[in-house]
Amino acid sequence: MHISQVDLIIIISYLIISIGIGIYMSKKAGKSTSDFFLSGRKLPWYIAGTSMVATTFAADTPLAVTELVAQNGIAGNWLWWNMLFGGMLTVFFFARLWRRSNILTDAEFVSIRYSGKEAHFLRGFKAIYIGIGMNAVVMAWVNLAMVKIIHVMFPDLTLFGMHEVKFLGITFSSHLLVVGSMMIFVALYSALSGLWGVSLTDTFQFIMAMGGSIALAIFAVNHIGGIASLKSYLSETRWVFDFFPDIGKSESLVGNSTGLLKMSITGFVAYLGVQWWASWYPGAEPGGGGYIAQRMMSAKDEKHSLLATLWFQIAHYALRPWPWIIVALVALVLYPNVPDKGETYVMVIRDLLPSGLLGLLLAAFLAAYMSTIASQTVWGTSYIINDFIRPFIQSGAKEKYYVRISRIVTVLLIIFSFLVTSQIERISDAWKFILACSGGIGLVLILRWFWWRINAWSEISAMIAPFVVYPILYFKYHLNYETSLLIIVAWSTIVWIVVTLLTPPSSEKKLIEFYKRIHPGGKGWKSISNKMPEVKGDTGYKTLFINYIFGCFLILFSLFGFGKIIFKEYTTGFIFLTIALVSGIVIYRNISKTGWDKVIK
Repeated sequence: MHISQVDLIIIISYLIISIGIGIYMSKKAGKSTSDFFLSGRKLPWYIAGTSMVATTFAADTPLAVTELVAQNGIAGNWLWWNMLFGGMLTVFFFARLWRRSNILTDAEFVSIRYSGKEAHFLRGFKAIYIGIGMNAVVMAWVNLAMVKIIHVMFPDLTLFGMHEVKFLGITFSSHLLVVGSMMIFVALYSALSGLWGVSLTDTFQFIMAMGGSIALAIFAVNHIGGIASLKSYLSETRWVFDFFPDIGKSESLVGNSTGLLKMSITGFVAYLGVQWWASWYPGAEPGGGGYIAQRMMSAKDEKHSLLATLWFQIAHYALRPWPWIIVALVALVLYPNVPDKGETYVMVIRDLLPSGLLGLLLAAFLAAYMSTIASQTVWGTSYIINDFIRPFIQSGAKEKYYVRISRIVTVLLIIFSFLVTSQIERISDAWKFILACSGGIGLVLILRWFWWRINAWSEISAMIAPFVVYPILYFKYHLNYETSLLIIVAWSTIVWIVVTLLTPPSSEKKLIEFYKRIHPGGKGWKSISNKMPEVKGDTGYKTLFINYIFGCFLILFSLFGFGKIIFKEYTTGFIFLTIALVSGIVIYRNISKTGWDKVIK
């Protein structure tokens, strides 16, 4: 493959703009940890929400969608579309609470909600477990996807005449070393600018990545003669175009001799009925959390926090998937016998795009990759500084000290995740491991806001319980992911409920302080709120639930409406979009009628 001068100019220009933003925002980020990690809590909703979308748009995402479409058709995307139902809970029930909490990280939530030594332990444990352990695994699978992209684009790549390098007993391929150099670049502007720079570069990178994805989809489908030709090529497997899974049915794709299971009954229950509320997953945590909570807490106020999260759901689920899906369907036509379906997305870029557009797509992949790595490092560093070093190692130091340490930790976290990447071979294994080993924690993360009886031991037991049965299910009985998830969730739920009832609640003083700060209202806090009649708890949960239902309609019918129009089913498409529009009007009228100040505060 030949990279022209035009392509190089586009790629280099993108890199210069990214580092320029980092340098420009470095002064603002250096004032305090609040500025470094939360942009001084001054982000408008459109920047905070777009930053959320950009972070979830990693280099691996289009490749993963291509694999899902190849295996299960368009309906295979329900494996992640199901997380919308949890995301909409965050929009209407949790976004305002996160902004109201006035904390730096979601791990710090532990210190304002629970009491006792167990709470102190839980905060430090989550900082290490999530900020370093889980975070490194997430960055590793993003790195692996970028390695795959570079391998397809430059299969004969060598560095100093070598295809691989050994260091300290670890073998690094030339493709992985190139990714390592990208990580150093990301570490540079992340360490300089913190969330200020990351959020602004995220916005720029999202525009780049989406523009490139749309251009690729248009070019790819035109290459095979348009949508009508695409349908004709895949006419023997019309189920590929179905938006909903045909439970349990099996059929072969064009040019593929193996039968492909569309979705088992167990899989349907696991994904659509359990996973979205039961498991922790970066960017889709039940009740919000991680870098999503970080963006909500960085918003100007509670209104901007809600709008940012709503925009994230719309862009993430309704707007972004279709360019990837179109390219995935074209790839089925062009490369029916390639075993690694994820690679076929990159092959479309490599084989079809002319000079200039090729450089744009490579820059778009860089943008998708860098936005995710930058957000993950700043988010992970916030855990380590705010929830481990500050409370356990060095408390009471000046803010500039913590900012300086933050920049050092950012670089160290990048290096550690790079080493983890060298030890992982399959992205799907890491993904399923995180979801399975967090099964059952989701309900605790939701209820801790609305039920006073949840305590630190509830979270600790819910985090540990999956690791008791996971090795047995995986290594002894060799159960698949979906069956394992259902068993783990049931087991973990029983464990944390029993532990909660057998252990004392947080101190009354801590519960009163929490209620005064958050004032969530509801029957779950009745025994505490009765002691503070002067504190007005939130009301209007019926309206919030109505907004939640119509929010799900808004996203799903927008998603399906855009899809129907793309496939030239205009009548159905416009009906779906009309339902989506009506849903949006209902949400707007409910909020306007009640008043932002009454609904949000």
